[in-house]
Amino acid sequence: MPTYEPWSSERAADIIRQHADRPGATLPILHALQAAFGYVPEQVVPMVADALNLSRAEVHGVVTFYHDFRREPAGRHVLKLCRAEACQAMGSDALAARAEARLGVKLGETTPDGRVTVEAIYCLGLCACAPSAMLDGEVVGRVDAARLDGLLSEAQR
Repeated sequence: MPTYEPWSSERAADIIRQHADRPGATLPILHALQAAFGYVPEQVVPMVADALNLSRAEVHGVVTFYHDFRREPAGRHVLKLCRAEACQAMGSDALAARAEARLGVKLGETTPDGRVTVEAIYCLGLCACAPSAMLDGEVVGRVDAARLDGLLSEAQR
């Protein structure tokens, strides 16, 4: 389970400075910010825009276009369910609905107690036999209802 730094505008400015001179710096900066804080805070958008001479709308567009960027802190555990076509053909729609029902949240949301964030991911490369998932960065193949229930129980601890 990753540990993140608390939000700090000074730390964010330092991260931005470290990457601002790179070609195509927007994505490296946003990834570094998320690695540090666990999400891309809204207040960092104008900071990135100013540093890269972009509009706030351009930076916001990048953050919202890529599903890997979070705009709010994640839960203590992050469960990602594969939503690629092959996994859908093998039953991932039913697994996603099961996870949503059990957690009481939709994909992309965090449980009210902050324990679990459930997200979609697209292709973990294990879809030949059954849907796949990832819990806290660990890939899990051959996910069926029983295995999903085990992952959910582990994440809710």
